[in-house]
Amino acid sequence: MMLPNILGIQAIPWFLWLVNHHFELYTNFRARFIGKVSPVHFFWGAFDLAVTRFSGRTAPKHPGGAPNCADWVMEEAYSHEVSSAGFWPGAGLGEAAFYAYAYPEPTGFSKYPVQPKGAYYNSVISCQETESKTSEILSAGHETDR
Repeated sequence: MMLPNILGIQAIPWFLWLVNHHFELYTNFRARFIGKVSPVHFFWGAFDLAVTRFSGRTAPKHPGGAPNCADWVMEEAYSHEVSSAGFWPGAGLGEAAFYAYAYPEPTGFSKYPVQPKGAYYNSVISCQETESKTSEILSAGHETDR
């Protein structure tokens, strides 16, 4: 699914509806978790809306290398195990997508069956390309890496 021309004025009301709707969904999702969890947050660089859960266990030092982000920022951001879920409107990915990732990636994560039908694990998105998001892209209709 490609979003309408995101720079076009016609796409603005649609995008605002989308963000508001997903904000409500992620707020409900985070409310059921009893551990440390981030607020629902919007990344202005990629225009993705996300929520992150934290296990409290320390993680291996992040390798860094994220575009336009100092390595020390990534090391601090991923100093403990995280599990995130969110929505990208398609910038840089070529299609709108729901995503989930964990850092560090648990053994077998890439092989776990995902739903709904049409969802897939995307190994093309590497830690160097997208802020260490080893992503499970939940995008209906596109199967680029099965």
